[in-house]
Amino acid sequence: MNRALLSPLLSILLLFFIAACTSQKMYNAGLSSVERGEYYRTAEKLRKAYRKDSNPQHRVEMAFQLAQAYHKLGDYGRAAIWYKNAIRRDYPDKKVIFDCAECLRAYQNFEEAKLYYQQYLELFPDDERARQGLEACDYVPLWEKNPSRYIVSPVRELSSRYSDYGVAYVGGRDNEVIFSSMRESENTGKQKSAITGEHFADLFRSEFLLQKQKWSEPELLDESRIINTEDEEGAPAISPNGDLMVFTRCRYDKSKNMGASLFATRMSRGNWSEPMLVPLADDSLIVAHPAFSPDGNTLYFVSNRGGGLGGTDIWMASREGNSFGNPVNLGKEINTPGNELFPSMDYEGNLYFSSDYHPGMGGLDIFKATKDEDGQWQVENLQVPVNSSGDDFGMTFINAEDPRGLFASNRKGSRSDDIYSFYLPPKVYRITGEIYDQETGQRLDGARVRVIATDGTNLRMRANDGKFQLKLNPETEYVFAAYRDGYLSDKLRENTIGLTDSKDFNVRLYLRPIDEPVKVENISYAFGAWELNEASKHSLDSLVQILNLNPTITIELMSHTDHVGSDKFNFELSQKRAQAAVDYLIQRGISPDRLVAKGYGETWPKKVTRELARQYDFLRRNDELTEDYINRLSVDQQEIAKSINRRTEFRVLSTDYQEEYQPER
Repeated sequence: MNRALLSPLLSILLLFFIAACTSQKMYNAGLSSVERGEYYRTAEKLRKAYRKDSNPQHRVEMAFQLAQAYHKLGDYGRAAIWYKNAIRRDYPDKKVIFDCAECLRAYQNFEEAKLYYQQYLELFPDDERARQGLEACDYVPLWEKNPSRYIVSPVRELSSRYSDYGVAYVGGRDNEVIFSSMRESENTGKQKSAITGEHFADLFRSEFLLQKQKWSEPELLDESRIINTEDEEGAPAISPNGDLMVFTRCRYDKSKNMGASLFATRMSRGNWSEPMLVPLADDSLIVAHPAFSPDGNTLYFVSNRGGGLGGTDIWMASREGNSFGNPVNLGKEINTPGNELFPSMDYEGNLYFSSDYHPGMGGLDIFKATKDEDGQWQVENLQVPVNSSGDDFGMTFINAEDPRGLFASNRKGSRSDDIYSFYLPPKVYRITGEIYDQETGQRLDGARVRVIATDGTNLRMRANDGKFQLKLNPETEYVFAAYRDGYLSDKLRENTIGLTDSKDFNVRLYLRPIDEPVKVENISYAFGAWELNEASKHSLDSLVQILNLNPTITIELMSHTDHVGSDKFNFELSQKRAQAAVDYLIQRGISPDRLVAKGYGETWPKKVTRELARQYDFLRRNDELTEDYINRLSVDQQEIAKSINRRTEFRVLSTDYQEEYQPER
């Protein structure tokens, strides 16, 4: 071959060889970062290698590892893109389909997430976690439309463009915090974390400036490098009296991550002592995210030590003098095959933690665990607005009447992991009542209200201008009874049992004048008969309630017919009907001394009330439905008027009845 032609060909082959060696080297370097858990460095190296490496096997592996790295970093949008890339290239482990669905759900792409969950369930129909994820695609949008009562706000003074998290109140006070931050400071070196791509975290402190109503500029907890070192310090916990701080320290050397451990330091005369290792697991394991119980006698923490359920679990250890006893796993109600992180406790002893496995919005959600009567943990998702499509974690509480405190989140609008405040306002229940004259429809002045409740409430109050208001207690059933001289009393029930949000009740009570007959609705008989049917008995039960509510009245129960038929027949029929109603009331426990049965036949035509005039436009108020009046109406109107005359009513005869005491024989 001509040397003039050979030289360019060798140059091209050499370039291809160099490029292949370079891409192979970058590929191997990326996989080495994967093995060390260096997620940021993995993404950085494999992105470059992917652009240069044309090997199909390499490209599918890189797509998967890039997806995994972004998933670990909480960048769910990018993770989903690379998972889909790996799926298109037929990545052999089909769990990649599930991981893709999880990231799409966390990224709030619910419809596409459903498709991947369904695809995965076709391959693994018994996978409960995938089924839960599919269901979450339907209920999470509902959470967003119906947020809980929590009020969540960003705390700009404590947040930076770097990760800020792991806030702890000092001694339970609300005016000083210590937290972990990857922000730049005089302690920050040039080295950055291969895991996060940010500076190594240090502990900072800040005080709340009461006059300015904001937090002070965060400053390093110590500048002497006793606590803040060249390693990474994060997630502190401070004992209730503020004398002991336990914090996480992640140690590194040039070649590997040496794991995370807990260190303890004591406050003495305004200075922290030299931190000492808290021996809760081997150095190679993760021991992190400490939290104290309200009494300071128990330390909760996160670890991947043996005996767990998978991933990282939450453990507890009892305080024994200056050390802690053997760790105990919190069990399957709390821990899962996934990762449970950042435990904390409120001052009532409820446990809060983050999990990427318990059913939720995707990513890390915050959960609340309370113990039932049997001592078993019951776990609930705190939902929106505490949880979001991002990672939400590290809830910490101050000792206050209503739950409030701080937590971290990388939700939409955050620059990285930012600090947010939360506040759960108390549930407020109020009732506003109005009392009306049943006949006139006007509000009734001068009425009184008695209130009886299952929490022991027993009070009387005046309804000025026919209105009353009262604040109600949670988980309580109430009875409101309204009464006024010259009127029959009325009552109603309301309750706040099981209500998850504040509520205003608006109610009306109607009092009937005792000088006017009161119709008992829906009393009906077969033609020419007087036996009560079941519907009529049900209607008379309402009269039983009235008599029980007004125990001092006696009544006449009146039965009326229309004008069809002879006078004698109508009198006898109406008397039997009235007596049948009275007999039923006696069976229901009403004293016969309070009841008089009277049949009036057709002799007492109905006088049109305001309500009847409103219901039938051919009737005018106070018209009397006599036979002559009815005969002047149209055929259809006559049938309506006759049905109005066929009625059962009662009227009050006296209001001073006193039941005589009958001694037992």
